[in-house]
Amino acid sequence: MEILKCEALRKTYGSGDNQVKALDGIDLSVSKGEFVAIMGASGSGKSTLLHILGTVDKPTSGKVTIDGTDLARLNRTEAAIFRRRKVGLVYQFYNLVPTLTVRKNICMPLALDRKKPNTEYFEKIVSSLGISDRLDALPNQLSGGQQQRVAIARSLIYRPALLLADEPTGNLDQKNTREIMDMLKLSHRNLEQTILLITHDEKVALEAERIITIEDGHIISDEHRGEVKSLS
Repeated sequence: MEILKCEALRKTYGSGDNQVKALDGIDLSVSKGEFVAIMGASGSGKSTLLHILGTVDKPTSGKVTIDGTDLARLNRTEAAIFRRRKVGLVYQFYNLVPTLTVRKNICMPLALDRKKPNTEYFEKIVSSLGISDRLDALPNQLSGGQQQRVAIARSLIYRPALLLADEPTGNLDQKNTREIMDMLKLSHRNLEQTILLITHDEKVALEAERIITIEDGHIISDEHRGEVKSLS
């Protein structure tokens, strides 16, 4: 089942001689349950792609469909609601609310809709991520790795169609990087979560089952478990 589709996606900034093509005709399809890494150097277009998929930016042209919804049809309010309910976002900066406990940080997306978490699913998430014993702690009482686990749990609480992880290990040491990647793979396997991981780190990208490389706004390769399909 296709969960994400990008068709002829373009994003330009500026005009005339100052025009920059951040994305230049991206065609991309991701199936439900895939764990995909998108690699590229700084300025390659990978972050622009993530912002469009996360509904915080709009393409200049082209079409993006997530879980059957055409993002172009959403106004600003609808896009914010869609992002909260359908797209989980994990950044290298954890963006936790410092005055809220771990439990309340995790449940915040549901609280905004005045909903309560499914107890069984909540317990499954926090147990899988190894933070069951930290639910009453505040963010400043946690290590960086623990804070990132809370951020991942928060992104999963709504059972999103797609989890977007933007350099989630960028602020972590080698030990915590290993742990967070293990957590993402566990979420992928145990919760059947579709994950799109944005990274410039080849070692991190190799943890995914599919690696897409972007350069100058173009997809130049699409690797499925060691089988590389050149697109250049």
